[in-house]
This record gives sequence, C-alpha cells and structure tokens, in this order.
Amino acid sequence: MSQSRLEQLLGFLEEEPNEPFNIYAIALEYTKHKPLEALIYFEKLLQDHPGYVPTYYHAGKLYEELEEEAKAEAVYKRGVEVATAQNETLALRELQNAYQEFLDFKDM
Repeated sequence: MSQSRLEQLLGFLEEEPNEPFNIYAIALEYTKHKPLEALIYFEKLLQDHPGYVPTYYHAGKLYEELEEEAKAEAVYKRGVEVATAQNETLALRELQNAYQEFLDFKDM
C-alpha cells in the first residue's frame, strides 16, 4: 500500500520542520479539499518564513476564496514588496496581476 501524497509531505515536514517548501507543499495539497487547514500552513509560512515568495500568491487567492478581502489585499501588497526586494521578476508579475484582478473585482 502506498502513502498518499499528503502523508508523504507530512513525513517530509516531520524530518525537516523548518523547510518552507515542505510547509508550502502541504498548504497547496490542503487547498484542494480542506481550505481552512491550508490556511493554517500558509499563515505559518507568512509568519515564520516571510521571505518565501511563492506563499503570497496562493495565500492571497485563498483569502479571496474565503472572502477575507482585507487579508487578501494585505498579503498581495506584502508579496509585491518581498518579490521586489528579492528581484523575483516572474513572481512579482504574477502577484501584481493577481492583486490588480482582485482590485478590479472588488470595485465591481
């Protein structure tokens, strides 16, 4: 019997609890079926690993889905700042686009 992807990722996290990718991968896995559980992992990343740029896009989207507009906006803004500081041009463009779409939809 093979392990589920989530079980495998949780095992990786147990082995390396301070590795942001492990936390990120678990958060993404949970977004599929348990968004509130995903939120716990995204918030852990935002707090403990604020320089981990990929978090911001997905956390912002999840906050949007959960209709937490103020949190979504704050996460997108912070993500733009972090991506800019790290010169992560692709992530920056994705975050700027997501933030603009968020603003456009919010203003409707």
